[in-house]
Amino acid sequence: MKEITRIITHGRGEDYGIVNPPVYRASTVLFPTVADLEKASLPGHDRRFTYGRNGTPTIWALEDAIIDLEDGYACTLLSSGLAAITTALFSFLKSGDHLLMVDSTYGPTRRFCDETLADLGVETTYYDPLIGTKISSLMQSNTRVVFLESPGSQTFEVQDIPAITSVVKESDAITIMDNTWATPYYFKPLANGVDVSVLSATKYIVGHADAMLGSITTTRNVWDMVHRSFRNLGGYANPDDCYLALRGLRTLSVRLAKHHESGLEIARWLTNRPEVSRVLYPPLEDDPGHTIWRRDFKGASSLFGVVLEPCSKKSLHLFLNSLKIFGMGYSWGGYESLIVPTNPSKGRTATTWDDTKPSLRFHIGLEDPSDLINDLENCFSLMAKSKG
Repeated sequence: MKEITRIITHGRGEDYGIVNPPVYRASTVLFPTVADLEKASLPGHDRRFTYGRNGTPTIWALEDAIIDLEDGYACTLLSSGLAAITTALFSFLKSGDHLLMVDSTYGPTRRFCDETLADLGVETTYYDPLIGTKISSLMQSNTRVVFLESPGSQTFEVQDIPAITSVVKESDAITIMDNTWATPYYFKPLANGVDVSVLSATKYIVGHADAMLGSITTTRNVWDMVHRSFRNLGGYANPDDCYLALRGLRTLSVRLAKHHESGLEIARWLTNRPEVSRVLYPPLEDDPGHTIWRRDFKGASSLFGVVLEPCSKKSLHLFLNSLKIFGMGYSWGGYESLIVPTNPSKGRTATTWDDTKPSLRFHIGLEDPSDLINDLENCFSLMAKSKG
């Protein structure tokens, strides 16, 4: 079957032909006999009803659907994208180990490295996202993990994933990739040499801004280590959120197509505005990451950055406070358009962001693009009047 069809049909579970697996909520599970109780505790029976923390058919149905989408061996679901990132890192790192972390990573990931991992004796070295095969110069004898995120948070650099993974495979280290921006519908990390694919399913998988969820999908050779860490840390997913994510997943392909189309339209419109210095979006032909994005990705989500021309804080606040359709709020990936101010210079150690002009992060939702453009145009006009 084509992937668009598999997204619709896979992960339905075994519930008497019901199209949407119902929500199974459980903590205690009762066993009729001692033999049944003992059998459920044997290794290799993780997908039996034993205790709510070990999963329910609702959770397993979504895991199966994501495994298929990722072309992976196994998947586990967690309470958030950050929980998925931290659990994946805990799976492979211990005191005395070395981690290579991309410098453009998601802010909470950096905080986890600088605080929790540092306290545990794990050394983190940040690297330029554009390093490619030169990552070999940073590999140490105790390097256990190379973490990738492409495009990068706030600045949207596109990493050469196949080049980096080809180098890492010559060592004892493994690769983990945060693939939330593209989702495995538009880019498949495991098919490009990555060992562990992490998603904030809160974003495009759920798609409706009403659930928190993370996923870890792996190749066969590293699954046991991830599953052990997941089981011991206890960051299990809520079955109600899994139900919402499975429901959202069914429309992922059509939503992403619209996000891509509208995102590109508005990004191009913004490049022609006198108030805009540049737009950070790999699908744009003049973006520095466009060549690699076009080579490796099937499409794009609608999250991108915008650097404005110099303006006062008062003018910027007037622009943001006057928006009628765009909302100001964190997260992204839902049907609603969002915008927040950003500061890419914060938290850089291997690279620098020297542009001091104001910057914004846009998420383009499923509204009519002409309405979104009118909203932005009206606010730009207010900025101009305030300067006058």
